[in-house]
Amino acid sequence: MATVRTTLNRRSFLKASAMAGGGMMVGFNWWAGCKPATSTATLQMPDEWFDINAYVKIGKNGVVTIMSPNPEFGQNVKTSMPMIVAEELDVDWKTVIVEQAPFNTQFYERQFTGGSQGIRRAWQGLRMAGGAARQMLREAAAQAWQVPADEITTKAGILHHKRSGKSAGYGDMASAAATIPVPEEVQLKDVSDFKIIGTSRKNVEARKIVTGQSLFVLDEHREGTLIAMIAHPPAFGMKLKSLDDATAKAMPGIKDVFTIKTFEDGYEQNYFDTNTFPELVAVVGNTTWEVMNAKKALRVEWETISDTKVTVRGFRGTQTVTIPAGLENTTDHVSKMAKTAARPGNVVRKDGDPEGAFRKAAQVIERSYTAPFLAHNPMEPICCFAHVTADKAELAGPVQWPEFIEQTLSARLGMPLEQIDIQMTRMGGGFGRRAYSHYLVEAALISQKVNAPVKLMYTREDDMTFGIYRPAYHATYRAALDADKNLIAFHVKAGGIPESPLFANRFPAGAVDNYLAEEWSINSNITIGAFRAPRSNFIAGVEQSFLDEVAEAMGKDPIALRLELLERARTNPVGERNDYDAARYAGVLQLVREKSGWGKDQPDVHRGVAAYFCHNTYAAHVLDVTIEDGTPVVQRVCCALDCGIVVNPDAAVNMAEGAIVDGIGNAMYGSMTFKDGVPEKSNFDTYRTIRHSEAPKAIDVHFVANEIDPTGLGEPPFPPVFGALANALYDATGERLYDQPFAPQIEALVKEATG
Repeated sequence: MATVRTTLNRRSFLKASAMAGGGMMVGFNWWAGCKPATSTATLQMPDEWFDINAYVKIGKNGVVTIMSPNPEFGQNVKTSMPMIVAEELDVDWKTVIVEQAPFNTQFYERQFTGGSQGIRRAWQGLRMAGGAARQMLREAAAQAWQVPADEITTKAGILHHKRSGKSAGYGDMASAAATIPVPEEVQLKDVSDFKIIGTSRKNVEARKIVTGQSLFVLDEHREGTLIAMIAHPPAFGMKLKSLDDATAKAMPGIKDVFTIKTFEDGYEQNYFDTNTFPELVAVVGNTTWEVMNAKKALRVEWETISDTKVTVRGFRGTQTVTIPAGLENTTDHVSKMAKTAARPGNVVRKDGDPEGAFRKAAQVIERSYTAPFLAHNPMEPICCFAHVTADKAELAGPVQWPEFIEQTLSARLGMPLEQIDIQMTRMGGGFGRRAYSHYLVEAALISQKVNAPVKLMYTREDDMTFGIYRPAYHATYRAALDADKNLIAFHVKAGGIPESPLFANRFPAGAVDNYLAEEWSINSNITIGAFRAPRSNFIAGVEQSFLDEVAEAMGKDPIALRLELLERARTNPVGERNDYDAARYAGVLQLVREKSGWGKDQPDVHRGVAAYFCHNTYAAHVLDVTIEDGTPVVQRVCCALDCGIVVNPDAAVNMAEGAIVDGIGNAMYGSMTFKDGVPEKSNFDTYRTIRHSEAPKAIDVHFVANEIDPTGLGEPPFPPVFGALANALYDATGERLYDQPFAPQIEALVKEATG
């Protein structure tokens, strides 16, 4: 049992107060950085509770309300986070009500969904909150019964004193507990005593979802709300020159047509202010149909941009970024990346004497890999609500990191932060796209201009062609073998447009005596942003494909080679900057080998393996493919994960399954191409995604059992899928695949084989 201090610093605190109706509320900092010292009733939330940051509320009837602060877009944190509080509170989950907390930077730190950090960063703070509330209830019971508090036990929301035989529900002691001073330390449960954590609990919003109750911003409506849409330049490298809106303005139902600028000239952007087209044409009217037709009637002239410099305030300081002029083409991108990759890159890590080892090698294996830009394409297109008046800005929308966009809104509207209210609606997918919330600024400016509430709606074409894509990447790998087929040197050089995907200190760094990592990048006016498991989503797959090819050249089983390298990294690592735990990395490979039946012959089944570490979690997949009528069919994916303690197994399995299907789809079909700056795909008729019939026939997910604090899960299962699929397809076709997407190459191979 661990002891946790409840007050560590200014932002790490608990607050108790008596409430109307005689309940108890414990408000707490959700992200408190504490560490160990060695049938549901329906209750309405009183307004006076909303100003508390995050809290546990206990009513007289024993019903508990737990607020969930993070934005929800399907990963089920709205269920998993309250489970952690409920566990330490020692309450019956059936008596828990979960509600979405309001966005409030005064009370919450990192009120953000992304980076697979939600549960990991909240773990100790959530446990502390539940444990402190439980301790205060015990103290109240002890005073009421005149017995020592350490003799009071709890179980499923009931307080017990064994010697006297007395017991009471939490609701009976809630009012008294609210007057108890917050304990300086609380005892947290041993993992072996968990009753809620580690058990599957259904999504607390499942009923609302399946019955169509209001959840998404598209459901938001207020009297007098107008519909707004935007028109943006047709190509990257272009901007607005002139507008003839006479015809559009005269159309039925149209209220106004005008231009807006997301940023004022000279504005210092924050990291998530990424915005391809800051000057737009807005069309506002009564209905979606009327606005769509008026948008088509616009006569807009666009012109090419000149080189432009912008100041960006990022996580590592402020820098000046140049947005280059020019209308870019995919064919040019491919050529530029190949030429740049052939030149020396920026050395990021160097162990031993890799150049000398390559000169002395008996065999050198060298392969290059590429991947195109990818569009995010969340199921719910961009949409948000805004109502801006002289003294308040109300916004509602799907946003992953509201704190940053609140600052941008304040600067652009000239309005103090306390006058801006952002309501976080459930998101219909995100994958990183909704961290870049320029659309909230656009909606606010439109509402301010027309002096009315507006609902800004992007069409799928708007969303897919507006930018903020996954970058295009290129990586070259080299391996040096000696005369005995031993791996003596490893070299990776990786870059992209406009960033490099390299993680220089990840495996196999630390496992090879002579190791070299270089990176490069090419600037572009095509804007990019975080895409599920940023950078890892490319580099993992190509690294794992290359390791399979190295294993084949060495005459080794692919899993055996990886385990040999990891054993070296565990027992005698090279360097001190390796950012992975070799034993845990090996653990998922050993588990997936066992659960998949690796090494057992299966007629006509072709297998591929891959493993990767990112977002503090270890993932390994074995993927089985058959060829049916010349088409690869994924029969099964066996997945092994080490993400520490699994809070909600059902939700964890769902995330892994979704990541696997998503990875297969992007690897096989994902590609955004450009011609003279114009995105060549604008909807799902041309931008190919995975179909239901193409998903794996079976996915089984296994977790390494341990008592390590939980880590990320939304992103880690995604990157290794690319490599497992590539390796399985090689086993099926005899041809290595070096360029994504794979489907066109598979089709060409089948066509060649069939004549």
